Amino acid sequence: MSLLNQKTLKNSVEFEGIGLHSGKLVKLSIKPSEPDTGIVFKRIDLKNNNLVYPNYLNVSNTSLNTTISNDFGVKVSTIEHLMCALFSLGIDNALIEIDNEEVPILDGSAKEFIEKILIADFTISNKPIKIIKINKKVEFKNGEKFISIEPSKLSLDIEFELKYKNKIIGNQKNKINVYNDELKDILNSRTFCLYEDIEMIKKNGLAKGGSLDNAIVVKDENILNEDGLRNSKEFVNHKILDCIGDLFTTGYRIIGHVKCSQGGHYLTNQMLRKVFKNTDNFSIIEIQERNLPHTIINRSILRSIA
Repeated sequence: MSLLNQKTLKNSVEFEGIGLHSGKLVKLSIKPSEPDTGIVFKRIDLKNNNLVYPNYLNVSNTSLNTTISNDFGVKVSTIEHLMCALFSLGIDNALIEIDNEEVPILDGSAKEFIEKILIADFTISNKPIKIIKINKKVEFKNGEKFISIEPSKLSLDIEFELKYKNKIIGNQKNKINVYNDELKDILNSRTFCLYEDIEMIKKNGLAKGGSLDNAIVVKDENILNEDGLRNSKEFVNHKILDCIGDLFTTGYRIIGHVKCSQGGHYLTNQMLRKVFKNTDNFSIIEIQERNLPHTIINRSILRSIA
């Protein structure tokens, strides 16, 4: 059966942990789902109106995380790391049952999601996948910050640039081909913050569950985490991780070239809204083995993360 057919989990997988911003203990279960159902969140702590779909139009908050809501105000927040894990593993369909409003932060990266989902294994259906192909360049700017997406032949390329006054973070750049490159350094990279920003973040009601166990904290010229960085570009790599997760709110894999400077959840979401306002900007194509090579599936993920 073709690897370009839709995929789900073979077995359910369970997670338990603290919400980064809520500070609440949460349990989450990812379950197999039928073809063409997509990714669906279900708030099992609620009896009614408890389905929330991770669609770019349902993104209701982008302040230090991506939050999605339904028409009844039911929300699920900090979905980006889990969405990146699902995208990177080629999971098209899954039911995610969650008993609180925020996905557990775990270690602050996608690493633990990836490891457990790999153990759960996969089921490949007889339904072909669909791909969003970018036809025209679309750009969104916010002051000095910008993000764009433009056509690409057969890949999803992401170029990301960070600019920080802090000497440890500084100006970092990285470029990856999502479907061909080994993604270990991307998926293992943790969320981060400056020590001097923590008080303000907490005053805004965020990061109640933050700790050195789930985030990199930078103070002046020091990293407060005992083990230091996991890779030399962990800061910009985590931003790429977030970007991949946010791109999956389109519902499909993408063929395009993303360039971003100093961006984040807000810019990515605004770019997607702009792309899909005009049908000339994109095409949705159904993929068969005969018309696209296997590189659309990142086979290296199986060896790079395990």
